Amino acid sequence: MIHADAVHTLTSWTADESDQERLRGDYLAHLAEHQDGLWRSCRPAHITASAAVVDPAAGRILLTLHPKVGLWLQMGGHCEPGDHTLAAAALREATEESGIADLRLLTGADGRPVPVKLDRHQVRCGGKDQPESTHLDVQYVALAPAGARELISDESLDLRWFAFDELPELTDDSVRRLAELARELTA
Repeated sequence: MIHADAVHTLTSWTADESDQERLRGDYLAHLAEHQDGLWRSCRPAHITASAAVVDPAAGRILLTLHPKVGLWLQMGGHCEPGDHTLAAAALREATEESGIADLRLLTGADGRPVPVKLDRHQVRCGGKDQPESTHLDVQYVALAPAGARELISDESLDLRWFAFDELPELTDDSVRRLAELARELTA
């Protein structure tokens, strides 16, 4: 079920930039070749889902200091058997990692959650003796209730709100672009 949803989500999503359109094509090709393409066990690449948790009223984004990567990132991770859609996986990860209840994903005109960006990156998601795998990340925006308070999980070294224009140095361009999109889409 999640495989069909991922294909539908990526097929119906319109990329605004040529590099995003290329990634969309690559993700769809990956799913066409791999029925297990959403699971961590699919190597060397698999689809993941993430969400930028934002509090638009306060103009801020919640980032996690990722223990394996050592950077401030959005919430996200691997799809699990109970996830019926990519959006459900992104929302589950955002809720688990932020500790914030009542998050809701940004939706399109049809009322369905819609991705805002794609990102391909290398991550060592097994033990230290395991090779890196490629994460084909589908990124959403999760809206937090005004004044939401985070609760750090064991999946994070730290969890902190940042103003959109004051992101930490220990982040990457992908997160900066995601924060910029989240700010634009929730303004």
